[in-house]
Amino acid sequence: MIAGFPLMLPDPLRLSIALVPLASYCLLIGLLNARRRPFLTSGGADLAALGAAMSGMVLVGPVELFRPEAASTEYGSYVWLFLLLLYWLCVWLAVLLARPRLVIYNVSVEELRPVLAEASRAIDPLARWAGDSLSLPTLGVQLHLESFELMRHVSVVASGGRQNLAGWGRLATNLYQRLQSLRVGPNPRALGIMLVAIILVVASTTHMLAHPQHVVQAMREIFAY
Repeated sequence: MIAGFPLMLPDPLRLSIALVPLASYCLLIGLLNARRRPFLTSGGADLAALGAAMSGMVLVGPVELFRPEAASTEYGSYVWLFLLLLYWLCVWLAVLLARPRLVIYNVSVEELRPVLAEASRAIDPLARWAGDSLSLPTLGVQLHLESFELMRHVSVVASGGRQNLAGWGRLATNLYQRLQSLRVGPNPRALGIMLVAIILVVASTTHMLAHPQHVVQAMREIFAY
């Protein structure tokens, strides 16, 4: 009781659907940050992973809120398959429309820059730096660096719309090979990130298992059976 009002806990099923994918994403980020080697991935894969992390919140949030009643009546529980497919089509569209980008986890700008400079010179002798921007005119690639210190990762992002995707492929391959020999210290925040992820999973799962009757009721509301 708080000020004469009963304490209302979140719906256990919806809470688990929302938090478990997000916690899994945080756990993955924590594991990558606990390594002694940087991890390189494409911007598309990074965006898709973020889409998976947010899928639970989106499904029990705006998707359920604006779920068409006519479609639910016509298709019953199968409407969720169409809504899930629509969500992933939107994520895929965002991946296709996004600018070329490489994401390197568990590395700082200071650690990445000399490796990137060496990789760029190896494939384009005319490569030139201007601050945090890099131009590779022979490959048709222009990029700049964006750093996110909290999660300790750096994004190599395309500058401008005219980019050579084949050039980006060569840069990614060369940079990946050179990063294999780079050793870095684990991110001090990695343990905290993993701890938060585990707490989210344990709390949501425990809450769901402790209230089976609420889970059944939520399933009936969500899937309308």
